Amino acid sequence: MLSSGGARGLAHIGAIEELEAQGYRISSIAGCSMGALVGGVYAAGKLDEFREWMKTIDRKKMLKLTDFSLSLNHIVKGNRIIEAIMEFVPDVAIEDLPIPYCAVATDLKSGKEVVFSKGSLFQAIRASISLPSFYEPVQCDGMLLIDGGVLNPIPLNRVKRHAGDILVGVDVSGHDYKCQQEDFNYFSMLSRASSLMIRQNSILMTKLMQPDMLIDIQMSRYGTFDFDKSEKIIAVGQQKTSQAITKFNR
Repeated sequence: MLSSGGARGLAHIGAIEELEAQGYRISSIAGCSMGALVGGVYAAGKLDEFREWMKTIDRKKMLKLTDFSLSLNHIVKGNRIIEAIMEFVPDVAIEDLPIPYCAVATDLKSGKEVVFSKGSLFQAIRASISLPSFYEPVQCDGMLLIDGGVLNPIPLNRVKRHAGDILVGVDVSGHDYKCQQEDFNYFSMLSRASSLMIRQNSILMTKLMQPDMLIDIQMSRYGTFDFDKSEKIIAVGQQKTSQAITKFNR
């Protein structure tokens, strides 16, 4: 299971690679927001290509991939980034993926969680990453879909289980609890408040589902939009996963 977390969600790449390097086989995957993106790319067999592409991302390219919009409910349309990824990860039906996969979104109208387990992979990802007020919400079947992390930032309850499986959760859903900052501006206050709420929801979910292995990757030094620091964030994911596996094997 892969949580939300913006650019910090790139740590999921390191977590997946470390799990496989230590002999674990991933038999199913569920994710929301960046966890849905990384998990979907992995399920499609294109994680290596995605990591190599992320190495090319710098501030200039991030700006180029940002399709700004003059709208009252979002700043960025969010289509360019999906179209760029689709150049090396073709869209497929979720039910045709080699392993079970689902992505979680939130219906802004009903206030309910929406789980994509079939249909277009990239429609599911696009809905799941729709950060409120930043990305344009996705309209689908009468619903207005936003980031799945709003309701279920670590969807442990959505993973398809098989006999003998262990349940692994990778949580990058929020910043560290402690914050040394005293003067908050409009953006940093909203970001901090959102991180705290999402983090609390992820803690409640882990207590409810009690995964066999929890890889907790909270980082204060990397922010939601630090996509140009992918290799450093991936390395953190590998390190934290290695530590979690060592603890699990004791």
